[in-house]
Amino acid sequence: MRFSFRPPTRPRRRGGPAGLALAALTCALAPPAAAAPAGPDAIHCTHSTQVRVPGAEHQRTACLEELTTAGTVGSGHTDPADWAGLTPQDLAVPSGVPGLQIDGYFPDTSTTNTNNGWNHDAQFVIRLPDRWNGGLVVAGTPGNREQYANDRAIADWVLSRGYAYAATDKGNTGLAFHRDGKEPGDAIAEWNDRLTQLSRAARATVARHYHRPPSRTLVTGMSNGGYLVRWQLENHPGLYDGGVDWEGTLWRSGGPTLLNFLPQALRHYPVHAAGGEGADAARGALHTAGFPAGSEFLWPYHHKVYWDLTQRIYREELDPGFDGPTEAGTPFCAPGTPACDADYDYAARPREVHKAMKKIALTGRIGKPLITLHGTLDVLLPITQDSDVYARMVRQAGRGSLHRYYRIEGGTHTDALVDTHPEQLRPLTPCHRTAFTALESWLTPGHRPPASHTVPMPERADAATLLNTCPLKARSDTAP
Repeated sequence: MRFSFRPPTRPRRRGGPAGLALAALTCALAPPAAAAPAGPDAIHCTHSTQVRVPGAEHQRTACLEELTTAGTVGSGHTDPADWAGLTPQDLAVPSGVPGLQIDGYFPDTSTTNTNNGWNHDAQFVIRLPDRWNGGLVVAGTPGNREQYANDRAIADWVLSRGYAYAATDKGNTGLAFHRDGKEPGDAIAEWNDRLTQLSRAARATVARHYHRPPSRTLVTGMSNGGYLVRWQLENHPGLYDGGVDWEGTLWRSGGPTLLNFLPQALRHYPVHAAGGEGADAARGALHTAGFPAGSEFLWPYHHKVYWDLTQRIYREELDPGFDGPTEAGTPFCAPGTPACDADYDYAARPREVHKAMKKIALTGRIGKPLITLHGTLDVLLPITQDSDVYARMVRQAGRGSLHRYYRIEGGTHTDALVDTHPEQLRPLTPCHRTAFTALESWLTPGHRPPASHTVPMPERADAATLLNTCPLKARSDTAP
């Protein structure tokens, strides 16, 4: 079901304890540009605190001396827990961006988001800098996080460049997000509706605040937020001028999806980790499932933190009947255990499961320019099972001229892991910024970004260089 500003209410499904959530991601490339200089688009937010967000059930505004996390952490206008673990610890924080922040929520019946003391979902944040460059950036959050999750990875940087910024919590949050909605797939489908809703409302809010509509609206996000970018440009391209998809989750009724490859990780990794005569065969099975050779150093952490949790809660959202009355399966169950997610076989599941997947599926039929970036050492959403596939879908849909795809050698799903493995990984946050500036250039007549290719890991680059640069230079211009 689709809606504009007033979505239908969604009663909850079964209650009970829940499992984990899909990880959030980061990516970086070029250093941030300075905020737009004061001029005809500069506005003092103290005179505009009565701007209303269309469709909002509740909102509150604050005129802030600093809209980036350099100030909002201290002023209480962000939540560091929302963005913990998504960026490298030494990522610079820009400052010097005064403006208006609007926090609020749209009508909704679910109550998983406790930010601002509201216990109300469909929360949003809109930030309107005094020195505006005329553009708007909208985003959905990674994983099952809340509306401030992109503040360090995305919002700080785009605000420092003069963009207005808006983000949504996607309408349900937390590890039990799958309880929201009447039918399987409804909770994820709501994510798409909520970003559409916020995009429309934010465009109207920007126009009211600055007395003219945005000259450019860009959509971006990582992981589940990247999935939202793809879906929006396929289904509502008229709302946007373009987007940057940072390792978006692939949902596709015929697969592959995480419900195809994560059960194989759960089945084979314990055998590999135990050693013995079956270890080599298990490692080979993991490679065949899509987990790249050379990523083995990341497997123990992902098995402990992400693979089991992610499989169980997303399987519960799309196929709650698999484990009967149990909610979100049995953590770390051994193959052969009744209703064990390590034995899950999506292809063999009933038609209604595939119908639920179709409700949220991507097609590749984008209608506006899209740049995708994905790390080659991603072992939560392995690149060959995700963005490589989506790039082919876009070409097969006849939309290849609207897409650029950059495979970032040495990147993984979450940038905080770069701090743990600095010799083996590179951060994606700088690559996202380079991709973003490439999109800006692409939208200027006469400019085109580099052809799709793999961006090589620089030789002899120190950590500071990798944290601040990610040039889109190809070793080969052969597209995947």
